Amino acid sequence: MRLVLALSALLLLAGCSTTPPATAPSVDEATADAAQCAASGGQMQPLGRLQREQCVVAYADAGKTCSSKSDCRGQCLASGDEERVPGAKATGTCQRDVSQDFGCRQRIDGGVVQGTICVD
Repeated sequence: MRLVLALSALLLLAGCSTTPPATAPSVDEATADAAQCAASGGQMQPLGRLQREQCVVAYADAGKTCSSKSDCRGQCLASGDEERVPGAKATGTCQRDVSQDFGCRQRIDGGVVQGTICVD
């Protein structure tokens, strides 16, 4: 029993690391990403629940009427604030940029409203 408790305590402590993750970008990488983003006409913005910096570039077809993802560079989204009935026939608008990947939205695919999805 003592052995099990001792091993459990060691495993618990092993999970507490103060070393930064190996995937954290260096200052040079972050500066290069920001420069590349600006060069492509975008702007670095914190997005999602983790507020991770991402390059946000407006899609060329933003706001265009659509009935499927194939009509858009991004997603074809239901427009307006009210939720639509999944399975109903509808048209939508092409998403404006990658920032619309976060929050709640309904996609339109094949001219049909899909269920609501929320992404943090």
